[in-house]
Amino acid sequence: MVLLLLSFDLGPIKNEPNLEHRSELALNNANTALDAARSAYDSGDTAKAEMALDEVRESVDLAYDSLSSTGKDPRRSPKYFKKAEMSIRLLLRRLEGVAQNFSVADRSGIEQIRDHVSEIHDNLIEGIMSKKKKN
Repeated sequence: MVLLLLSFDLGPIKNEPNLEHRSELALNNANTALDAARSAYDSGDTAKAEMALDEVRESVDLAYDSLSSTGKDPRRSPKYFKKAEMSIRLLLRRLEGVAQNFSVADRSGIEQIRDHVSEIHDNLIEGIMSKKKKN
């Protein structure tokens, strides 16, 4: 039941026709899911925390995929790419803070998600800063 509640939030976001707006909504959802993960872990529900962290990963993936699907060159039209980069940078800082609250035994999952989100962040920066459009 919890999985359905957490996954439900991405459904309407995926239906957003404006890809840039979809990206913003997905990143907002990632932040909300991170709050849920922190709350669940603080209350002792590690399974719910892991599901919320999976929601963070899925939301960031959706945001990045949505921006990539616009077909726009991040260097020529950086507005939404830069917004996403800044949001993801903040999300990475928040992930670090949440990871500090997790016990050492429970950190591997959040560290994997942090690494994945960091990779997407690096891809966004590379797209904005590179001279050639990435395929």
